[in-house]
Amino acid sequence: MVMNRLAATFCLALCACGEAPPPLAVDALSLPEVDALLASSPQAVAALAARAREQRLERTPGVVQALESANAEVLARAYLQLVARRQPRPDAADVRRYYAEHPELFAQRRVFSLEQIEITCDAVRQPEVAGVLRDQAANGATTDAIAESLRARDVQHAVTRGVRAAEHVPLDLLPRLQAMKPGELQLVEGGSETLFVVRLLAAKPAPLDEAAAAPLIERFLLKRRWREAIDTELRSL
Repeated sequence: MVMNRLAATFCLALCACGEAPPPLAVDALSLPEVDALLASSPQAVAALAARAREQRLERTPGVVQALESANAEVLARAYLQLVARRQPRPDAADVRRYYAEHPELFAQRRVFSLEQIEITCDAVRQPEVAGVLRDQAANGATTDAIAESLRARDVQHAVTRGVRAAEHVPLDLLPRLQAMKPGELQLVEGGSETLFVVRLLAAKPAPLDEAAAAPLIERFLLKRRWREAIDTELRSL
């Protein structure tokens, strides 16, 4: 689970190209299409609802069920928001403690310039591909050489380059990045069908003092308390 979150968080923005989608069927509107049309014309929703009542559609079994479900969702959301609002805000001691416990995010914060290859392969091929990537990383292969090797093996992949600050790197990966030297390359296993090859191009110090970090830490700790309280409430059900 941790590595799946890592993959989702760490993946740099990609621009993918694919085949053109098939033409839409014209015989009926799908629910997503109806939702999109209503979202584009919010002023029409009340008028349409009035016309639906004129036709007594609110009494049909499907609509009755949908209304009950929507009502339950609204109530559930309101209750979970109430649970979150009841959580105490972090105090100054909580903020200082978190600042001291995470120098990599604040006092020793860095901004990383990275190259990344995201590799997608099924669980059967993953051990084989991972072994090849480890060998290439150990031998100092370039990103282009690794990408060419993946193309030769017909392995789906995407190459990206970008800048990522320490707070936007998963905490379990951050120590590895901080220990890497410019030019070094490592393999990160992101899940059952995803691998990442990460090369550090540069790391620039960008520290945050406690005064600047305090509001960020307070918001983070408060949201974490909200999530924990909501998770506890859901588990109790």
